[in-house]
Amino acid sequence: MVMQMGQQITIDFDVPAQMRDGTILRANVYRPAGEGQWPVLLTRLPYGKDLPTATSVFDPAQVARRGYVVIIQDTRGRFTSEGTWDPFRNEALDGVDTVAWAAGLPYSNGSVGMYGASYFGFTQWISAVQHPAALKAIVPFITWNDPLNGVLFRGGALELGTSTSWQLSMGFDVLMRRYRQDPDPRHLGAALYTLVSEMDALGPRGYWDLPLKDFAPVKRSDAAPAFFEVFEHVMDRSNVEAFTIRGKHAQVTAPAFNIGGWYDVFLQDTIDNFNAIRSQGATPQARQSKLLIGPWTHGGVTNPIGEINFGFGASAALIDLKIDFMSLQLRWFDQFLKETNTGILDEAPIKIFVMGANIWRDEQEWPLARAVETRYYLHSDGQANSLHGDGLLTSSKPEVEPADQYTYDPANPVITRGGALLMTPEYRGGPIDQRPTEERADVLVYSTPTLEEDIEVTGPITVHLWAVSSAPDTDFVARLVDVHPNGFAQNLTDGIIRARYRNFAHGEASSLIEPGRAYEYEIDLWSTSNLFKKGHRIRLDITSSNFPRWDRNPNTGHALGADAELAVAQQHILHDEGHPSYILLPIVPPAQQ
Repeated sequence: MVMQMGQQITIDFDVPAQMRDGTILRANVYRPAGEGQWPVLLTRLPYGKDLPTATSVFDPAQVARRGYVVIIQDTRGRFTSEGTWDPFRNEALDGVDTVAWAAGLPYSNGSVGMYGASYFGFTQWISAVQHPAALKAIVPFITWNDPLNGVLFRGGALELGTSTSWQLSMGFDVLMRRYRQDPDPRHLGAALYTLVSEMDALGPRGYWDLPLKDFAPVKRSDAAPAFFEVFEHVMDRSNVEAFTIRGKHAQVTAPAFNIGGWYDVFLQDTIDNFNAIRSQGATPQARQSKLLIGPWTHGGVTNPIGEINFGFGASAALIDLKIDFMSLQLRWFDQFLKETNTGILDEAPIKIFVMGANIWRDEQEWPLARAVETRYYLHSDGQANSLHGDGLLTSSKPEVEPADQYTYDPANPVITRGGALLMTPEYRGGPIDQRPTEERADVLVYSTPTLEEDIEVTGPITVHLWAVSSAPDTDFVARLVDVHPNGFAQNLTDGIIRARYRNFAHGEASSLIEPGRAYEYEIDLWSTSNLFKKGHRIRLDITSSNFPRWDRNPNTGHALGADAELAVAQQHILHDEGHPSYILLPIVPPAQQ
């Protein structure tokens, strides 16, 4: 029994729950002391219920003091739970069984909510789509919808930075369990030393290893065998069904408070989950779901974010100077699990942080109905590179203009610098000055003249790029940038398209391109909200790599991961009357901001 500020709580450790196949999963349970029944808040995570990550979303002791039972469970095959660790694939049924178990505990009143971030945001959704009767509400934070749009792949490119660093980090418990019965502790020590060595070396040199299908850092560590499955099922929806939420929202009965960040690696999926359940949810309550987006990275919710201080009110410590992150979630759960009218349903369904203006604002829909989709076209004299002077970005259509050219050499890729990242510590996420990247000869730069008035861009961002390559397959990367008067180039959002998957979003199979032929590529930059202030410039960067966030396209046209050799590609970016390349910006009229 624990005493805190006069309020007693009870903590039970390693409480067993039996799944339908007999596997025992274990949890820590925090609850008010004494007799009674209370609603349950459940989270299921693979990161260790006894480790700091388990209490990173909110303090379970404080929540128990507010009249909840809080259950933190190790997922199957992780830490204290039985079974075999198979990432993602057992969470649906285990989630349903755990919700039913939690609802039936003697100190439970039968109502269950779920909370958590990233993977344990996913365990909420994959349980919710099974619509267990006791599940009354969820708060998924920085989690996904479609594994082919930010988990394993993005625009057909491999999420190398995320997949390697995450799977290696999961290897510690894999090795601990593997050597649990080994009488010689030196074997475990050697295995852990190898894993740590590979993780420490991943940023400096490990990401560069080729061929990817034999990725040496993973093979040497022998702790992340699932990594290699991606090369057998490239962009294969049938293989990711177990951890796909996309297309399943009509089955969800529980309302969801979706929370994300403009610099989060799962930003667009957070938005897509909100829009889908808001329109398709199985019950009226589910369609009361909400969305909140801060200027945050994946798990970074306090200033500075990257290299920018967005102000104290941007922090999760006191959102909009009104409420802390934990209390905000509890308002949601009080509404649906305690049936208390907290007023949260009377508020706007969407709250977003507008960067640049550095304010929070309520909205009624996404995309904003009042935002005007405006094309900003690429222009130049054939040398749109900061080494020679920027190309132009204007609302005027191009006429007769020479193409811009650059050489993409995958042996010398553009190095990841900020953005929506989940990688090793060398690669910081969020807004990071892009000027060092823009000084490269293989990065094209297109900027508006200095703005004479504020321009707000809020909504989905896409680039329509006409390009010619000398290679049978290659990549194109686009990045939206806010250029400050002092030259600081603040990255806002970016995206990539692998040429062979140029029509994948429209249901077409992959196909190589014809070298020397012009193709129009649609690059999804996801979404942002930013006020480009008077005196700033709007900029678009174009290149062919962002490594090691995404794998380098070797330009050979061979299967993913097959190449140890790399080919150089000559890239031509077209912007003329017949090939009008542009970025589509949702501009909010000033009087309506």
